Amino acid sequence: MTRTPRWAQSWTVVRAVAAALIAAAVIAQASRTIGGMVDAGGDVFTTVVNFFSFFTILSNVLSVVALGWAAIWFWTRGRSREIPEPRSLAVALACATSYMIVTGIVYNVLLRGIPLPQGTTVPWSNEVLHVVGPIVLLADLFLGPRRRPLPWRAIAEVLVLPVVWVVYTLVRGPLTTNPNTGEPYWYPYPFLNPNSFAEGYATVAVYVVGIAIVIALAAWLVVWVGRRRGMAAVGDAAEDRAAALI
Repeated sequence: MTRTPRWAQSWTVVRAVAAALIAAAVIAQASRTIGGMVDAGGDVFTTVVNFFSFFTILSNVLSVVALGWAAIWFWTRGRSREIPEPRSLAVALACATSYMIVTGIVYNVLLRGIPLPQGTTVPWSNEVLHVVGPIVLLADLFLGPRRRPLPWRAIAEVLVLPVVWVVYTLVRGPLTTNPNTGEPYWYPYPFLNPNSFAEGYATVAVYVVGIAIVIALAAWLVVWVGRRRGMAAVGDAAEDRAAALI
């Protein structure tokens, strides 16, 4: 069923709608966060940079790009079953899916119970960014059309952004004044803040290693499923060509 033209068209609509919904959620939360700082007369520039320093926001923005790109590609060039998605698109989807899986796991396991200041979070946006989006990207891994099999080295490509983000976060954190509290440091998540633990960076390192393992496992799953589905699609296309010659 997932390799029929009708299914491909239907799921492409799902991708487009999901991209629009996630984009709306990001915009709604950005408006609340940045708008609140504007109203308070605080440091708007730092607030904007902080907002886009959350891995949740980065992974959701990438999801909007990847899903929107996939929809546009399908409607312009991808209707033929013989044409797999471009490698660049396949890598973008693999990255977005891996990051969103981790975003959903980390938030719902480590962060959901942490209270936030009243009025700082848009409830529906929060659920889209941390629950709905990850579920859609996970479903897309198994149901999305025209999957292209990626080589195993794509796992390393998926890990590049998280590594860069962790280094950026730990370097920038002690150099940034929290615009909300005035503390001489700012970290997007408590488990990356060495000031939250008696052991400081040692505890942060444990969390970083643990999350790196989760991301690597998510990337392995995404590449493995993509390879199996992509190879099956190639086999189906070959059968179609053979049948046409009979």
